[in-house]
Amino acid sequence: MFKHILVATDGSKLAARGVKAGVRLAKSIGAKVTGVYVIPPYTPPVYGEAAIYIPEVTPKRYKELTEKEARKALALVEIEAQTAGVACKTLSISADQAWQGITRAAGSKKCDLIVVTSHGRGGLAGLILGSETTKVLAHTKIPVLVCR
Repeated sequence: MFKHILVATDGSKLAARGVKAGVRLAKSIGAKVTGVYVIPPYTPPVYGEAAIYIPEVTPKRYKELTEKEARKALALVEIEAQTAGVACKTLSISADQAWQGITRAAGSKKCDLIVVTSHGRGGLAGLILGSETTKVLAHTKIPVLVCR
């Protein structure tokens, strides 16, 4: 069965449900867990003539803020795993899109299952907003467990 489960999180309440499900599954089958948080790269703001002034976030400050959020989100994975007695490592990775980071991390860490959550948006909302979960499913050969 599965030996190494990648659990993706964005720090949301919905992702926390996926973290719990992934860790419980790992415990039940004796697998280890890697938690991953994807950080989008810094994009400098673009101002037009009518733009409202927003204090610019420097690349250094952006890195500090996103790394803080990553540590906070990944701490939940570590706590859940420790409580369940499951071996766990975490990583934050930079990628343009979350699905790219998730699939890249799963491959590089040699995971044999990816656990993600989905808002379950379908129809027009799913089309307009896109779905990172759908993109993970489309771009990996690794089995994916989708939690809702």
